[in-house]
Amino acid sequence: MLSTFTGIELGKRGLLAHTQGFITVGHNLDNAGVEGYSRQRVIMTASDPIYQPGLNREMTKGHIGQGVEVERVERIRNLLLEDEIISKTGHGGYWDSSSNYLQMVAEAYNEPTEHSVRTRMDQFWEAWQELSTHPSETAARRVVLERGTSLVGSLNNTYKKLRGIGDMIDGDVTATVDQVNATIRLIASLSEQIEKAKALGDNPNDLYDKRDNLVEELGTLIDISVVRTDPDEFIVYTNSRMVVQGRVFQELDIRRTPENEGYAQVVWKDTPEQVALLGGKLKSLLDVRDNDVRGEIQKLDVLAMNFVDLVNEVHRKGFGLNGKTNQDFFKEIPFVVNVNGNYDRNGDGAFDATYVFRLTGANRLKGNDLIGIAGRMTLPGPNGDVFVEYFPTDTVADVMQRINFSGAEVTAHLNGDGKLSLKAVPNENPVNPDFVIRHAEDSGEFLIGYAGLLRTSGAAGAYDWNQADAVAALRPDGAQFAVAPLAHPSAWIAVNPVLTREPATIASAFGANGESNGPEDGSAAMAIADLRKKQVMVGEQLTFDDYFADAAASIGIRSQEALKNNQTQALELKNLHDLRESISGVNIDEEMTQMIKFQHGYNAAARIVTEFDRMLDVIINRMGV
Repeated sequence: MLSTFTGIELGKRGLLAHTQGFITVGHNLDNAGVEGYSRQRVIMTASDPIYQPGLNREMTKGHIGQGVEVERVERIRNLLLEDEIISKTGHGGYWDSSSNYLQMVAEAYNEPTEHSVRTRMDQFWEAWQELSTHPSETAARRVVLERGTSLVGSLNNTYKKLRGIGDMIDGDVTATVDQVNATIRLIASLSEQIEKAKALGDNPNDLYDKRDNLVEELGTLIDISVVRTDPDEFIVYTNSRMVVQGRVFQELDIRRTPENEGYAQVVWKDTPEQVALLGGKLKSLLDVRDNDVRGEIQKLDVLAMNFVDLVNEVHRKGFGLNGKTNQDFFKEIPFVVNVNGNYDRNGDGAFDATYVFRLTGANRLKGNDLIGIAGRMTLPGPNGDVFVEYFPTDTVADVMQRINFSGAEVTAHLNGDGKLSLKAVPNENPVNPDFVIRHAEDSGEFLIGYAGLLRTSGAAGAYDWNQADAVAALRPDGAQFAVAPLAHPSAWIAVNPVLTREPATIASAFGANGESNGPEDGSAAMAIADLRKKQVMVGEQLTFDDYFADAAASIGIRSQEALKNNQTQALELKNLHDLRESISGVNIDEEMTQMIKFQHGYNAAARIVTEFDRMLDVIINRMGV
């Protein structure tokens, strides 16, 4: 039998349900300007009827309705769209960071300005050209000194700028790792709160929004993917490695790497394993720091080292106005003080390695001569040994070109005396030191009897840096070597202070038998000036000017590409965010419509309660009077 007060209860449910709807509308309006907020909707359903089917059911026709109740308050969110946004966010974070730092790297070259390395180098060559015309004048030598000092100053400053950018990025790496860890902890904490709320039967929409916003923020820092297959567990992965699983999480850590300038390497906190990232800001920082900035410093070092080596090679043969000879124009700083290049690499107190930059054969060669022999050279490469074969029909130039384009971390050319010179270049792997020849081996006779570099063929006669006194493998009858320079020649290159104190020592003339050709001879100065036009850089395919121009243009192009990629990703993300806003954002007009609907529903429910109250008043207070 229905209760007399059934109508009051029915009206009360209506009041409560529409009140909840009204409150939800107000909540949406209050958060209309909050970024990442998802609008919420009250889902109402009819209350269960008073009589459910059963054997003890009262014989009353029909199911008697009990009004309305709130089934749930849901947030409007498209999860497939969210996953797409998270995926694109990683790419956006990568290119946003890359474009900013690459632009800074490109600007470090000061191209094209009068303060750039290329401009200073042009002025340096012109000064030597002028000295060759006026070899007996002290003023011309002072100009050479001034131009040389300006050039090395420009090289030093460019290195400092690039190194400063690398240090800045390294600091950003540390800060980003801290930001990643803080975000991971917050996501795990919110997941725990959400699970507790769900256990009580609640639908914590605002907590969901906060977690989704944090996940998107994490996606800009590292590449992530989200798995929601289990409704009771929220999992975040980076490159198939779990970082958050419910309340459980894994943090990142940093480890300093002495072989890479002491910069931070990103590892997992619970293991020494390096974190393999595929995208995001952190990946961008590591790539720009370890690839772009390091690569540009290496290019600058190659330019500086070859510049110093070749200018000094000519200058040592020349004679100054005061008759002095065998003087370097640029100061060279060796990596080790041991004359044989011996070095204690593992720090146990005993020499265990040989650091040599250049190996020079004893025999004079001509580039167009046929070698008439066959064999295979073994040289060091970035990922192991590189093999270079040669044949009887090859010329000396063919063999050198094959070496230079083999991918080996060694270059070959004929020096001013026509002797084969093997030079080390910066290494791709930071574990190996730059400008150190690690291996040279020949199964035939090209490096042995033909070039006069090694004593014997085969592995037994190989030069290998991984031992002390490795130079013992060189031919004792004229083969020469130069000890590896101190790291980053572009940082310390300077004009020889001996020349600064006595400019007359600057060579302008060649000579014979220890005697100068005279003060009017400018052949040595002309030989140095001619270095400008020779293809003496890597692979003998570029001049100094071309090499620097190529380096500056290359980083400029990469900077522009990063900027375009960043703009493209930003546009794609904007479109996705706009689409999400059209789905999940708060529409004021729509909310006002909902408000009017709930207001009318509330008024109707209140009217029901009023009418039932009036009817009960008649029954209780007026009947029987």
